Amino acid sequence: MIARLTANERDEALAALVGWAPVKDRDAMTRTFMFADFKEAFAFMTRVALAAEKMDHHPEWSNIYKTVTITLSTHEANGLTRRDIDLAKIIDGFV
Repeated sequence: MIARLTANERDEALAALVGWAPVKDRDAMTRTFMFADFKEAFAFMTRVALAAEKMDHHPEWSNIYKTVTITLSTHEANGLTRRDIDLAKIIDGFV
């Protein structure tokens, strides 16, 4: 079983990640990314999908034209874990 982050670990991790915010009423974090157009947004999603598949850790996300919103939480831990922080850092490297 993957361990959930403690409240202090979660707060510390979120403070170190630019643009990521806690999700209200849920142990999760989210960030919205804006791109020049749909093609750039889709290319970004493709890079994220390949990285997530490699980690076997998949985000919740939505795409509307040039906007991509990603929410991270580890379902088997029912909250944020180190996996989410690691994936967020990888995602941030794509922008």
